[in-house]
Amino acid sequence: MRYKFLSVLAAVALLAACETAPESNGNAQSSGGSSTTAKTSGASTGMVQIPAGSQEDLVVNVGDRVFFSLDSADLSPESRAALEKQATWMKKYGAVRVVLEGHCDERGTREYNLALGERRANAAKDYLVALGVNPARVKTISFGKERPAALGHNEAAWAQNRRSVTVVDSAGS
Repeated sequence: MRYKFLSVLAAVALLAACETAPESNGNAQSSGGSSTTAKTSGASTGMVQIPAGSQEDLVVNVGDRVFFSLDSADLSPESRAALEKQATWMKKYGAVRVVLEGHCDERGTREYNLALGERRANAAKDYLVALGVNPARVKTISFGKERPAALGHNEAAWAQNRRSVTVVDSAGS
């Protein structure tokens, strides 16, 4: 009886969690143009506005992450292009401050990955600064392998975890 109750409870929780699906997976680097984007909410028939200069605006209209090769903090041409879009967005919203998070895949020691994550975050910061973003608006932090974006023990998961993520710093603005 107890297992049936827990099974029903788990099924209800699963259905409730699936009521509205996200419109993007957060890993895509989209390129949009407008500062506010109207999205429909699954829970209502009205339109929801994305606040200009917000984290959601960055993710939806520009993209918030760049990816790296194994054991590397070198920016690829695709990463440079993504950071160029982010720099343009940051110049448009001059009061916005960001934190660049450096991440690694699960391989390597904790210490090695923290250092590599720091180099990745700093590589992204240095490129943004070279593009004209005020360095005082950009902080860096390394999470090493502690916050994977994708779970798994294969190259597909590891590739998603070797990244730098730009996060709007709500405390700094």
